[in-house]
Amino acid sequence: MMKKWCCILLIGFLLSGCSSKFAYNNMDWLVYWYLDDYVELNDSQEDIFDEHLKDWIQWHKSEELERYIQHLETVREDIRNKSMSEERVLWHLQQAREHWQRMREELSPQLAKFAERLSDEQVVSLFAALEEDNKEEEEELQEYREMSADERAEERLDDIRDDLEDRIGDLTDEQEQIIQAHSPLFMSTRADWIEYRRNIQQSARRLFVTRGSNEKFASDLLSLMVNPDAYRSEAYRTNRKANMKNYASLASKIAGTFTDEQRNKLLDEVDDFISDLRDMQSD
Repeated sequence: MMKKWCCILLIGFLLSGCSSKFAYNNMDWLVYWYLDDYVELNDSQEDIFDEHLKDWIQWHKSEELERYIQHLETVREDIRNKSMSEERVLWHLQQAREHWQRMREELSPQLAKFAERLSDEQVVSLFAALEEDNKEEEEELQEYREMSADERAEERLDDIRDDLEDRIGDLTDEQEQIIQAHSPLFMSTRADWIEYRRNIQQSARRLFVTRGSNEKFASDLLSLMVNPDAYRSEAYRTNRKANMKNYASLASKIAGTFTDEQRNKLLDEVDDFISDLRDMQSD
């Protein structure tokens, strides 16, 4: 639930068709544009949230952007030196996870305290909006389940192919064979994802119901926010880990077959990200 608020600080790197620098410099507007879909804050709440947001952005700018730059520079060197082994890809994925974990740990305490200020009406609105999201996810899952096995396999293959071509351009025949070999090994976690969403939202809902009599409400909500794995099933955690390993194997094999043109295209993209991040630091 609150994770959606935290995610917004990374919107500059996730929005397509929009300058990441523009997004970062207009983060306050983007946050409220997004937040309005879930809960409408009153003036007093907005004033408090604005102060938190300024602090978060300043923290992110002063401490996190340099970490991202250093990480991307390491990625660039690994690509350039042709040293993107499966173990190395897994290391980079873990670094990316740690970037997110630091952000979650930085923002969650203030978000948990801020949640105490929401009215009952706002809480009802929030969970109603989240339930709408759940229903949309379930509709998409049902559509997926109605597909034939061949259709699912083709969709997964197309997704992998499109992602790679966006980064490195047209694939070679050898690279096509690699993704065809790895694509069937990915396990669908769509149903697990929905179950996880409902589990963590239901736990949050129970906390809000009792917040008037629970002196530990903020600390209990904080515990929920910083321990998401507690709400994922064992099967979900296992499948996520297996998918990550399969992805690392796929990525390392593709990297080992880069043409010079593909490598240069990817390096240019990494350089562009680094340049954007440095611009954000200086603004």
